[in-house]
Amino acid sequence: MSNARRPSLDDARRLLHEYFGYPDFRGRQPEAIANALAGQDTLVLMPTGGGKSLCYQIPALALPNLTIVVSPLISLMLDQVDALVERGIPATFINSTLPRTEAEDRLRSAEEGRLKLLYIAPERFDSPSFRNRLSRLRVSLLAVDEAHCISQWGHDFRPSYLRLGTIRTLLGCPIIALTATATPAVREDIERQLGLRRPLILTGGFDRTNLHWHVHHANEPRAKERLFIDLLRARPTGGVSIAYASTRRTVDHLADLLNSVGIRASGYHAGIASSERRRLQDAFMNEKAGIVVATNAFGMGIDKPNVRLVIHYDLPSNLEGYYQEAGRAGRDGRISRCVLIYTPQDRATHEFMIGQTYPPRELVEEVYATIVAHPTSHLTIEGLLRSVEGVEGIDQIRAALRILDNAGLTRSYTPRHGEPFVRLIGTPSRIARELDGPDDRSALELITTLTTTIGPESLYRGTTVSSSRLTEITGSYEAAAEILDELRERTLIDWRPAQEAEGVRLHERVEIEELPIPWNELENRRKSELAKLDAMQGYAETTKCRRGYILEYFGDPNAIDECDTCDNCTK
Repeated sequence: MSNARRPSLDDARRLLHEYFGYPDFRGRQPEAIANALAGQDTLVLMPTGGGKSLCYQIPALALPNLTIVVSPLISLMLDQVDALVERGIPATFINSTLPRTEAEDRLRSAEEGRLKLLYIAPERFDSPSFRNRLSRLRVSLLAVDEAHCISQWGHDFRPSYLRLGTIRTLLGCPIIALTATATPAVREDIERQLGLRRPLILTGGFDRTNLHWHVHHANEPRAKERLFIDLLRARPTGGVSIAYASTRRTVDHLADLLNSVGIRASGYHAGIASSERRRLQDAFMNEKAGIVVATNAFGMGIDKPNVRLVIHYDLPSNLEGYYQEAGRAGRDGRISRCVLIYTPQDRATHEFMIGQTYPPRELVEEVYATIVAHPTSHLTIEGLLRSVEGVEGIDQIRAALRILDNAGLTRSYTPRHGEPFVRLIGTPSRIARELDGPDDRSALELITTLTTTIGPESLYRGTTVSSSRLTEITGSYEAAAEILDELRERTLIDWRPAQEAEGVRLHERVEIEELPIPWNELENRRKSELAKLDAMQGYAETTKCRRGYILEYFGDPNAIDECDTCDNCTK
């Protein structure tokens, strides 16, 4: 652009009005957009609903060539591309959901200059052939959304993000990094990992005065359920409400619970088919879904201005995630409530999950030793679970294998043997209600028998079921597979046939004492996750201003000591 006039902020305003219908920018948007148009690096820290997307979408329209947007969430990618295309903006995405031929066609469109925005999942940059194709693209701007994912101290660290500093150098273009949740330490890490050059750092909008922060304490599960029902019975008139829970099982249970007491509710989580999730999102936007009870899979990219109540039924694992989810309330500026139901026992669940994600060194070494002892045999993950002593769950085995795979010591794969794996997506009672048609008798008998003989807890977590047992119930394995396929299509179960069991094989043999694993780094990450959990628990238990607690955590220089909106300050 050395011989061409750079687009101005006035040009950007005209595009804003033409494509989005807004009269002007708000908050720190003008500074971010002007800096991007000037070809300078920018780091944007705005809360959920603060308008971060426009900070790169408007420059993408104003700049002459392509803008590449790195986004870690497929659902968010789809939503944003759909919204842009509806406005007449040439945009598309490339991620793992596309067939190779379709991805190739879209990349060719980018090379031929027929796109303004190309959304790419970060894992795509792991491919050497894809990185080589980047040299054919003329790129004006690289936008990194959810930039905290690049920091090992961030709440959603993604190793695939670590290549982005190299990608930026390869493209030779300015970069704009955006996140809604970054502590001062994470901001420094983002700058370093992306190689930002004298970036303009913009922080704004964290203190949303229309949000009222409340914590309710419950001592045991029944009290927690009663409190949950009471809060929703007393929910504000007008607008919509969201309730977040930490597991799919809890989501299904709470949705059933609310419907049983006459409060219409819909459950939403990643175990539901994508078509059904899209239908629920549309119903939510049209205010026809009742209360949406969801895991954190719900909400990314959904800009519903009149969410009046956000309840967290379980303690989140960190303040970053909590603030992002609770911050979906009150985007229209009107008073809205963010409520956390807290029991001290919630912490133990997160400590268990952190232990699953970061297994002890001794366990990783024992998993490796077990694999070394069976170098020519087919080891399944379920087999390792049975063979390795002291394992607390299959997720801990998967975490150990992830560490070994990353070190190049093992290679996970899909062997052609193993027992079928079955997991209920809904509660047994909900599935039974769904299977009430005359053609559902065989399916109902199969699920009822499995629930009775194996137990609902095991089936809900997911477990292997012997082929012989399925044959015994239905008469043949093929008949059972047909029933299970149909139930999977109806999003009532998930299952893997016998030939799809997860497995692992030895890739490199070394002495246990010489495993090339960064143990100190893994331990530091584990401690970081526990420190975030401490901060989240501190918010739940503090007697000081909750609004001020949040602002101080995120390093806001205007953090307050007292407000007129949180429960501690308005007692």
